[in-house]
Amino acid sequence: MSGDSFVIHRNLLFTVAYEMLGSAADAEDVVQETWLRWANVGDVARKQVRDQRAYLVRIVTRLALNRLRTVSRQREEYVGEWLPEPLLTSPDVAEDAQLAESVSIAMLTVLETLGPTERAVFVLREVFDVTYDEIAHALGKSSAAVRQIAHRARGHVAARRPRMRVTRAEQQATVDSFRAAIEAGDLQRLLDVLAPDVVFVADGGGVVPTARKPIKGADPVARLLTGLDRKVAGARLIAVWLNGTPALRIEVDGKLDTAVSLTAEGGRITGIYAIRNPNKLAWLGSAVKLRRSA
Repeated sequence: MSGDSFVIHRNLLFTVAYEMLGSAADAEDVVQETWLRWANVGDVARKQVRDQRAYLVRIVTRLALNRLRTVSRQREEYVGEWLPEPLLTSPDVAEDAQLAESVSIAMLTVLETLGPTERAVFVLREVFDVTYDEIAHALGKSSAAVRQIAHRARGHVAARRPRMRVTRAEQQATVDSFRAAIEAGDLQRLLDVLAPDVVFVADGGGVVPTARKPIKGADPVARLLTGLDRKVAGARLIAVWLNGTPALRIEVDGKLDTAVSLTAEGGRITGIYAIRNPNKLAWLGSAVKLRRSA
């Protein structure tokens, strides 16, 4: 059947597109367009494609890169801080440590600081282990040029890579402590679980009120969080898995209000990413399957 290879690799294709774009909606559009192009190849021509996985990855890469160039200009005009769209994932994503780190909100935020081509090369090479020659084929560049781009992108990411070298159990324990401190409304308890240089970043997109610039330091972040807890009556903090890591879902009066992704180190929270823009919360209804292979 014409769709067999596409169906087998669909989760992989979505993951490639999502890591390149940071938007599940855009990634899904790219995957759908990939399917249309694959379907239009024709049965005879498809059978002649020796490596159908590579062929499909090449299509999704080109489409995602085109989309990324367009949305990059749009994001420059975004109101406040732009954060990726969070995905509800199952705990098994964390079993692939490299995948979990690469799709984390913190890492996707770092990838936003790369240019479109650099991001494509970094994602394909570092996350999906695509060969330089295949990347060059997908991007229409020489292998030598791709190697240079990859080297530059690795250095850029390494200088900004979030501190996430903790076990899943350590991450979960730290997130649980953070949640308990907020629910208790205990400022000192919250200060104890926040790293001195913790950074709070929120994304409201100009649609809902939130801090438009990052807030740095344990004391101002703790006071902000305890203040919000007192102001928002009926709020519930629910433990979930977002983008392969333990996280929190905040509901107000039974409705989803905020998705909170966290980074931790040494038993303390180092980064808080609060996505409040309702247009970015549509993918939290059911778990998404992310894969680095079919």
